[in-house]
Amino acid sequence: QVQVVESGGGLVQSGGSLRLSCAASGRFASVKAMGWYRQAPGKQRDLVAVISNVAGTSYADVVKGRFIIFRDNAKNTVYLQMNSLKPEDTAVYYCDAEVWKGRWTLNNYWGQGTEVTVSS
Repeated sequence: QVQVVESGGGLVQSGGSLRLSCAASGRFASVKAMGWYRQAPGKQRDLVAVISNVAGTSYADVVKGRFIIFRDNAKNTVYLQMNSLKPEDTAVYYCDAEVWKGRWTLNNYWGQGTEVTVSS
């Protein structure tokens, strides 16, 4: 079993900040990469940011300069610091963990999501 659990969502005014957390736990050897995605009602799930040992960090253009992704490898936890939030950022934010299961096998696991609402 691999569990991916997000937390930190909530309601914030436009221009405010939130920090999301995501922890991966269970039966895996190590975490290769973790990322944040978001999905607004009626829209597809889009990449927000990802961090990996191999590729470093990457961000969606719409959040560059406002969001920061960072990871605590010892705790298998990834964070998304969201600054200068806009109403357009309102969505359910999902965490994805890409983990090693064995030395040559990678699997992705998704969390249940945490809601972020940004008011005008």
